[in-house]
Amino acid sequence: MNRTSNIEHRTSQGGRGFTLIEIVIVMTVIAILASVALPVYITHVKRAKEVVLKQDLDAMRRAISNYTFDKEKAPASLQDLVSAGYLKSLPVDPITKSADTWVTEQETEPFNPDSGPGIANVRSGAEGAGTDGVAYGQY
Repeated sequence: MNRTSNIEHRTSQGGRGFTLIEIVIVMTVIAILASVALPVYITHVKRAKEVVLKQDLDAMRRAISNYTFDKEKAPASLQDLVSAGYLKSLPVDPITKSADTWVTEQETEPFNPDSGPGIANVRSGAEGAGTDGVAYGQY
Protein backbone atom coordinates (compact mmCIF):
# COMPACT_ATOMS: atom_id res chain seq x y z
CA MET A 1 0.00 0.00 0.00
CA ASN A 2 2.91 2.26 0.52
CA ARG A 3 3.83 1.94 -3.13
CA THR A 4 0.30 3.01 -4.34
CA SER A 5 0.24 6.09 -2.15
CA ASN A 6 3.70 7.01 -3.42
CA ILE A 7 2.46 6.83 -7.06
CA GLU A 8 -0.61 8.93 -6.26
CA HIS A 9 1.59 11.48 -4.57
CA ARG A 10 3.85 11.81 -7.63
CA THR A 11 1.01 12.21 -10.14
CA SER A 12 -0.74 14.80 -8.05
CA GLN A 13 2.54 16.73 -7.68
CA GLY A 14 3.39 16.61 -11.42
CA GLY A 15 0.00 17.84 -12.69
CA ARG A 16 -0.22 21.12 -10.77
CA GLY A 17 1.50 23.63 -13.07
CA PHE A 18 3.16 24.38 -16.37
CA THR A 19 6.81 23.95 -17.08
CA LEU A 20 8.92 26.87 -18.21
CA ILE A 21 9.23 25.43 -21.71
CA GLU A 22 5.43 25.17 -22.05
CA ILE A 23 5.02 28.81 -21.03
CA VAL A 24 7.74 29.90 -23.49
CA ILE A 25 6.07 27.97 -26.32
CA VAL A 26 2.66 29.49 -25.59
CA MET A 27 4.15 33.01 -25.40
CA THR A 28 5.95 32.43 -28.71
CA VAL A 29 2.75 31.31 -30.43
CA ILE A 30 0.89 34.36 -29.06
CA ALA A 31 3.68 36.67 -30.27
CA ILE A 32 3.57 35.15 -33.78
CA LEU A 33 -0.21 35.51 -33.98
CA ALA A 34 -0.02 39.11 -32.78
CA SER A 35 2.70 39.99 -35.29
CA VAL A 36 0.48 38.71 -38.10
CA ALA A 37 -2.80 40.17 -36.85
CA LEU A 38 -1.64 43.68 -35.89
CA PRO A 39 -0.70 44.90 -39.39
CA VAL A 40 -3.95 43.51 -40.79
CA TYR A 41 -5.91 45.31 -38.06
CA ILE A 42 -4.10 48.60 -38.70
CA THR A 43 -4.79 48.32 -42.44
CA HIS A 44 -8.49 47.68 -41.82
CA VAL A 45 -8.75 50.68 -39.50
CA LYS A 46 -7.07 52.90 -42.12
CA ARG A 47 -9.42 51.65 -44.86
CA ALA A 48 -12.44 52.28 -42.64
CA LYS A 49 -11.32 55.88 -42.09
CA GLU A 50 -10.90 56.31 -45.84
CA VAL A 51 -14.43 55.02 -46.46
CA VAL A 52 -15.82 57.48 -43.91
CA LEU A 53 -13.79 60.29 -45.51
CA LYS A 54 -15.21 59.49 -48.97
CA GLN A 55 -18.76 59.34 -47.61
CA ASP A 56 -18.37 62.67 -45.79
CA LEU A 57 -16.94 64.33 -48.90
CA ASP A 58 -19.78 62.95 -51.00
CA ALA A 59 -22.37 64.27 -48.54
CA MET A 60 -20.76 67.72 -48.45
CA ARG A 61 -20.50 67.86 -52.24
CA ARG A 62 -24.17 66.94 -52.60
CA ALA A 63 -25.05 69.61 -50.04
CA ILE A 64 -23.02 72.20 -51.97
CA SER A 65 -24.83 71.26 -55.20
CA ASN A 66 -28.27 71.33 -53.58
CA TYR A 67 -27.56 74.66 -51.88
CA THR A 68 -26.28 76.14 -55.15
CA PHE A 69 -29.33 75.10 -57.15
CA ASP A 70 -31.86 75.99 -54.44
CA LYS A 71 -30.39 79.41 -53.57
CA GLU A 72 -29.09 80.11 -57.08
CA LYS A 73 -25.69 80.93 -55.63
CA ALA A 74 -22.91 78.86 -54.17
CA PRO A 75 -22.32 78.85 -50.40
CA ALA A 76 -19.67 81.28 -49.23
CA SER A 77 -18.44 78.84 -46.57
CA LEU A 78 -19.07 75.32 -45.36
CA GLN A 79 -20.79 76.76 -42.32
CA ASP A 80 -23.47 78.19 -44.66
CA LEU A 81 -24.47 74.59 -45.43
CA VAL A 82 -25.07 73.96 -41.73
CA SER A 83 -26.86 77.27 -41.16
CA ALA A 84 -29.20 76.65 -44.10
CA GLY A 85 -29.96 73.10 -42.92
CA TYR A 86 -28.26 71.22 -45.74
CA LEU A 87 -25.95 69.55 -43.23
CA LYS A 88 -26.76 68.74 -39.62
CA SER A 89 -23.21 69.61 -38.65
CA LEU A 90 -19.86 69.91 -40.33
CA PRO A 91 -18.31 66.41 -40.33
CA VAL A 92 -14.97 65.74 -38.71
CA ASP A 93 -12.27 64.64 -41.13
CA PRO A 94 -11.50 61.09 -39.93
CA ILE A 95 -7.86 61.37 -40.98
CA THR A 96 -7.03 64.71 -39.31
CA LYS A 97 -9.70 64.31 -36.60
CA SER A 98 -10.75 67.93 -37.07
CA ALA A 99 -13.65 69.72 -38.75
CA ASP A 100 -11.40 72.71 -39.47
CA THR A 101 -9.06 71.06 -41.97
CA TRP A 102 -11.42 70.84 -44.94
CA VAL A 103 -10.00 72.57 -48.02
CA THR A 104 -12.53 74.38 -50.18
CA GLU A 105 -12.24 75.24 -53.87
CA GLN A 106 -13.89 78.40 -55.15
CA GLU A 107 -16.00 78.55 -58.29
CA THR A 108 -14.19 79.71 -61.40
CA GLU A 109 -17.42 81.18 -62.76
CA PRO A 110 -20.16 82.11 -60.28
CA PHE A 111 -23.48 80.30 -60.66
CA ASN A 112 -25.19 83.67 -60.45
CA PRO A 113 -23.24 86.64 -61.87
CA ASP A 114 -24.94 88.96 -59.36
CA SER A 115 -23.46 87.09 -56.40
CA GLY A 116 -19.80 86.61 -55.63
CA PRO A 117 -18.00 83.34 -56.17
CA GLY A 118 -18.68 80.61 -53.67
CA ILE A 119 -17.55 77.11 -52.86
CA ALA A 120 -17.57 74.68 -55.77
CA ASN A 121 -15.85 71.70 -54.14
CA VAL A 122 -14.38 70.44 -50.88
CA ARG A 123 -11.40 68.19 -50.22
CA SER A 124 -9.58 66.75 -47.23
CA GLY A 125 -6.70 68.73 -45.81
CA ALA A 126 -4.98 65.57 -44.59
CA GLU A 127 -1.45 64.87 -45.70
CA GLY A 128 -0.37 61.52 -47.03
CA ALA A 129 -1.99 58.94 -49.26
CA GLY A 130 -4.62 56.30 -48.78
CA THR A 131 -4.24 52.57 -49.12
CA ASP A 132 -5.00 52.94 -52.84
CA GLY A 133 -2.02 55.28 -53.31
CA VAL A 134 -4.17 58.37 -53.99
CA ALA A 135 -3.42 61.44 -51.89
CA TYR A 136 -6.15 62.28 -49.34
CA GLY A 137 -6.42 65.75 -50.87
CA GLN A 138 -7.40 64.19 -54.22
CA TYR A 139 -10.46 62.30 -52.97
